[in-house]
Amino acid sequence: MKYTILTLFPDLVRPWTEESIVQKAIQKGLIEVDIRDIRAYTEDKHKTVDDTPYGGGAGMVMRVDVVVRAIEAAGSADEVILLTPAGQPLTQRLVEELAGKSHLVLVCGRYEGIDARVEHFVTREISIGDYVLMGGELGALVILEATARLLPGVIKEAESHRQDSFSTGLLDYPHYTRPPVFRGLAVPEILTSGHHAKIAEWRRKQALKRTKARRPDLLERAELTPKDLVWLEESDFDN
Repeated sequence: MKYTILTLFPDLVRPWTEESIVQKAIQKGLIEVDIRDIRAYTEDKHKTVDDTPYGGGAGMVMRVDVVVRAIEAAGSADEVILLTPAGQPLTQRLVEELAGKSHLVLVCGRYEGIDARVEHFVTREISIGDYVLMGGELGALVILEATARLLPGVIKEAESHRQDSFSTGLLDYPHYTRPPVFRGLAVPEILTSGHHAKIAEWRRKQALKRTKARRPDLLERAELTPKDLVWLEESDFDN
């Protein structure tokens, strides 16, 4: 997988690729991250990337000609993604789809926004939430992390992401490790029983319980088994 990140602030993005699992994935050749400065695609001596908006208004708008030159210089890509609050919401299903691509170009806006004509040169517009940030860099990094971790070899144990929140349609079940008791809070006995079938059942119930309590909207779209439906209807399920 190759990621090309187009940004006015490459030094904001670069440290993220020099630590932890992302760095290891780059070193192993599992992913490639090409961070490009949009200012490199200006054609005036002042390296102008923005201008005042037509029709008036506050702020500055990034120029379409500069951004499109940066996009075209990135070469062929499966997806050219503009990070914008107006885009489609990023979900785990979309992440899984994007993880199947070979080259993503991620376009990071700044200032008041990007000239709307750039929309004709991208394949998708994506939002990471119903809020506004100072730029698209964090959104690009979210897509980088969310998709890269699904690629073979990036995470040592592939099973760890198959049980993630949203991957199964539900929130993840709670996790525990040592010490067995901390300030009176004990690890559930079932997890130390060694009975794998009962542990699996407990975890499924906990995932259902968490989802019902915290994100009941997910249950409407989740693929539930007949046993799941019975558990959800049990009178003591929430206890």
